[in-house]
Amino acid sequence: MPRALFEKTGNAVWMSHLDLMRLLQRAFKRADLHLKHTQGFNPRPSVSIALPMSVGVESVCELLDFDLEGQTVSCDEIRDRLNGALIEGVTVREVYEEGAKLKHLAFLDCDLTMEYDGGVPEAAASKIDALLTSSAVVEKRGKNGTSQQDIVPMIRELCLTESDANTLTLHTRICCQNPTLNPALIVSAIERYLPECRPDHVLFRRMEVYDTENNIFR
Repeated sequence: MPRALFEKTGNAVWMSHLDLMRLLQRAFKRADLHLKHTQGFNPRPSVSIALPMSVGVESVCELLDFDLEGQTVSCDEIRDRLNGALIEGVTVREVYEEGAKLKHLAFLDCDLTMEYDGGVPEAAASKIDALLTSSAVVEKRGKNGTSQQDIVPMIRELCLTESDANTLTLHTRICCQNPTLNPALIVSAIERYLPECRPDHVLFRRMEVYDTENNIFR
């Protein structure tokens, strides 16, 4: 099954997952690329995103699996046709055959750009680093209700840099499958334990995905 590496940036980040899926399905149709459909009472197009994004999250490393019906089209041509049918902010970077099995997808690099209207608080970087390398229990909402969870074991790497007087950037590698850490919970931990370091605005940007051996996942 072919796989596409694509990015969602700019104003496109405000699309929901369902709207993004509809956009991609329509793009295949406009590009005259016929998707296979599942069998059964309610057939669905054979297309799926590996790690669905929350609204507002930017990414340059999204993975889309799809399958075409009775067509032989080169990977480069599929990429070019799709890009000609997509909107600004959603761009296919690469299409290739036979990607790695999704069960081996394990880690995600994500940048959290934290903006402070009144300037970065004093010692914020060292305080946040100390919190995220010790213990930070937050409330996690799931299908079965809410639970308390320590997110620190799901943070594999982190680095904080003060980009300017008003911006602190957290570069982090987190678990994205079994278990999964939503980067928004990192902000929740800061708000709970370090209210004086609470940012006024946060931009989330997915940078890269990795397998269980920390190799780039494709």
